[in-house]
Amino acid sequence: MSGVDIFNSTVNLGDSEDALETNAAEFDKVIESRRSVRIYTDDEIPEAIMKKCLHQALLAPNSSNLQPWQFFWVRDINKKNKLVEYCLSQPSAKTAKELVVAVARPDFWKQNREQMLRIIEKKDPAQVKAVLQYYQKIVPLVYNQGFLELFGLLKRLIVFFRALKIPTPRGPVNRSGMLIWAHKSTALACQNFMLAMRANGFDSCPMEGMDPVRIKKLLELPSEADICMVISAGKRAKNGVYGSQIRFNEDQFIKIV
Repeated sequence: MSGVDIFNSTVNLGDSEDALETNAAEFDKVIESRRSVRIYTDDEIPEAIMKKCLHQALLAPNSSNLQPWQFFWVRDINKKNKLVEYCLSQPSAKTAKELVVAVARPDFWKQNREQMLRIIEKKDPAQVKAVLQYYQKIVPLVYNQGFLELFGLLKRLIVFFRALKIPTPRGPVNRSGMLIWAHKSTALACQNFMLAMRANGFDSCPMEGMDPVRIKKLLELPSEADICMVISAGKRAKNGVYGSQIRFNEDQFIKIV
């Protein structure tokens, strides 16, 4: 990591962006009214709203801006019927007006690193030196696991001994770690999509009750891809939510230390 100081120095990319004024009360409504909806009405979701919400999903924070995700809006009726079957024909899939498959793509780090480099190289070299070095040197070092994960194994050994002396990032050092890495960013994007749907007057349900192997075949995905979740969407029916929202005592989960 010598020569790469992006972690402990201020980086100026020559861009500025002021924070927009927001409405906390309206955001409270979106957060507090978002529910996992099991039954939808026959109301259609306008195509423009679906496209906007999918766009907003891609605005989610993600690791190193490598955007390791894909979203498949399944509109083909035959594929959609199959997808419902592969989601165990549960009501949240069967009554949904739209279905979106969120896919984690750990393999995207290579191609998206190249895209980042092309964008950064167009900026003032004096301003982006540390960022450029990060994508040139650190990103391949962190995310490349090598043939049969042998490079990952070597990294695990180096990390173990380095971490004995100084704080050290511990992963990913194998395929499983890369999957976790990609799923974390993909899940953040899924939440963006679901909140965007609620903000536009529609609802959703993230479904893990599904057959990911069959869905991968349906979408003709490569072995490196991994299904994160299937999200159903539509207009909430009166009986669409199964009871009041249950959350346990906050003290169990929120710790101030």
